[in-house]
Formats: sequence, structure tokens, C-alpha cells
Amino acid sequence: MVSIRRLWIAGASSLLLLLPLGACAPSAPEQGAAGESGATTEQSVIPLTAGAIPDQDPEELQRLYTKLADYLEAELGVPVEYKPVTDYAAAVTAFRVGDLDLVWFGGLTGVQARLQVPGAQAIAQRDIDEQFHSVFIANTATGLKEFTDAQDLAQIKGRTLTFGSESSTSGRLMPQYFMEEAGIDIAQDFKGEVGFSGNHDTTIKLVEAGTYEVGALNEQVWRDRVSEGAVDTSKVAVIWRTPPYYDYHWVISPEVDERYGEGFAEKVQAALMALDPAVPEQKEILDLFGAERFIATSNDNYAEIEAVGRKIGKIQ
Repeated sequence: MVSIRRLWIAGASSLLLLLPLGACAPSAPEQGAAGESGATTEQSVIPLTAGAIPDQDPEELQRLYTKLADYLEAELGVPVEYKPVTDYAAAVTAFRVGDLDLVWFGGLTGVQARLQVPGAQAIAQRDIDEQFHSVFIANTATGLKEFTDAQDLAQIKGRTLTFGSESSTSGRLMPQYFMEEAGIDIAQDFKGEVGFSGNHDTTIKLVEAGTYEVGALNEQVWRDRVSEGAVDTSKVAVIWRTPPYYDYHWVISPEVDERYGEGFAEKVQAALMALDPAVPEQKEILDLFGAERFIATSNDNYAEIEAVGRKIGKIQ
């Protein structure tokens, strides 16, 4: 007969052999507790994807949005990734299909995107975007001089003209609107076909080189490039500044609240508005945006942009 002492030793030995296996296995109760509280590992959190219309040089955009993504990641507590797109239409499409959650749009593309994603919200804009302007520039060889009356736009008839992107608010939509208000026919009043450079930086280069005599672009980009010494002002100069209008803004998808929790869109808005020029790293971001700060905005502010977009056929 086996002694009780032997049975106890055998049983204890078996338990010791099982202990390392148990120590390596995940604890089911702890996993359940984490799941109930909503806590997840960083690897399991789907990144918030941010993007922007490619309105400037790609290197400038990469520098800006990488810094902003790092800031937002620290403020929001979720991974944030910047995903560049090839053109304005691609930014709208990426937002519509869910490849981008948060996008820096121009006035027109923001309206186009929100119309395709019910529940999408305009949440923030720069301080300069509620009174934004385009400028018309001309190669100095044309002899065109600066003017203030919109009716003097008639002077650019018979010239070669380039816009920026076809879907740019400041580089096409509003300049075309003001020209039409002044009685200019885009299809007939210029030499050759009107061009589309693709972005504001390229518009400056094309007019400076004389490839086009006149161009229309974002005033903020023009001022930034002049202050950087990137423009030869002996060859190209501003001839007219448009009246003000609402332009650039951040648009966020309604899906972020479903993914990260109710009120997450408001957290993103608060983080953008909290960018502080007194903090050097944050001031650098604001400077790259050409802004003193971000302020709240709403979809209603872009009703005029939508109306103009419909008038010229950019919104159906």
C-alpha cells in the first residue's frame, strides 16, 4: 500500500511542474477587467489618421504635419499618424472612405468632404481663416500695377492666367468668383486656356518665370515665401487683394467618437485650440501654419463657399 506521505509528495511535485506553465499563461480575469474598463495596449489602438490638402511644397507639409501629429498624440493619448495625399480630390476621397479621420481642408474641399460624410464637423480654423484673402500676382514684365478696385481686374483680360489646384478655395474658387463678379469670362477672356498649377508655390514659380503672366493664390503662402526670401520680387508682384472670406479649417469624422469614446472630437478641437505660442515647440507648429492660434468654427461658416462652389459647378 502506498503511504499517505508518498501521495502528498507526488501531488506536490505535480503542482510544482505546472506552476511555470501557469506563470507564462495570461491571466483571464485581468484581461476581462481591462476589457471592461476600456483600457487597451498601445498596439491595439487604431491610430487617428490626419491629412491635409497638398497646397504647398510636400517637404514643407511633411515637416508641419509630423510635428502636429506628435503634439496631438501626446495630448490625446492615442497614436496619431500623418498620411500625405497626392491632390485635393484625393484628400476628399480619403476622408469619405475612412482612410483619413482628421483633415486640414480648404473652404471648398471641406464643404465637399462634409457633404459626403454625414455627421462630419468643421471644428477649428486659424485666426486668419475667418477673414482670408487671395492675391493676384503678375510678372513685372507685363507692366501691370497694383489696384484696389475689383473692376480693374479687366486689365488682366488677354493675358495668360494660372490658378492653383482646380479645387483650391484661395487659388481658384474665390478668385474665379470675384473675376466673374467683375464681368470676366474665364473661358473667353484670356490668352489660351487658363492653367492649373496644382499648388500655391508652383503658381508663384510659374508667374515669376513668365510661363504665365498672371496667377491667383493664397495670400498667406505669398507672404510667407516673400518673408523667406524665396520670391524674386523684381520679377513678380501682387496686383490685387480680394475681399475677405472663410477658408481653411479642420474637419473631423463622426467615426472618431465611436472608436475612441463619446466626446473625442471635442478633445481634438480643444487640443488644437490649446496650441500655445508661448511654448516654443507649439509656436513652431503655429508659425508653420502661419497662425497666432486656432479658434473654433462650425459648418455654418462655409455656407457662402458652398453657394459659390455650386454656382461655378464644383459642387453638384
